[in-house]
Amino acid sequence: MTTQNKLCGVTNLQLLLKYVFTIVPIAAGVDKFLNLLADWSLYISPSITGILPFDPATFMMIVGVIEIIAGIIVFTNTRLGAYIVSIWLLLIASSLLFTWHHADVAVRDIVMAISAFVLAKLTELRSSTCSEG
Repeated sequence: MTTQNKLCGVTNLQLLLKYVFTIVPIAAGVDKFLNLLADWSLYISPSITGILPFDPATFMMIVGVIEIIAGIIVFTNTRLGAYIVSIWLLLIASSLLFTWHHADVAVRDIVMAISAFVLAKLTELRSSTCSEG
């Protein structure tokens, strides 16, 4: 396999992850307003629900706006956006694991965070390779 073919393979993987981490956060963010996929307020740790100054649905709408913005950043500045999404997912997973509330979702979010981190690294690799050649 030539270097050019390997670079095309990396580019294809990077683009696939870029679109995934653009679409999924935006779709999840929009659904925080619609609750079609889930009743998102049920995913808030009960200990956090008790200290919120507003109802859980409002909190999840704020989360939805953040997720939409994160998805847009992935599309416009992939490296930065991928790091943001990775950290965001780790924060969500930490919150869920800390209270053992939806641990299965926390594990899934950790896997997604790792994938977003890989997207950031692939983007860096692609940028450095293209700037050298």
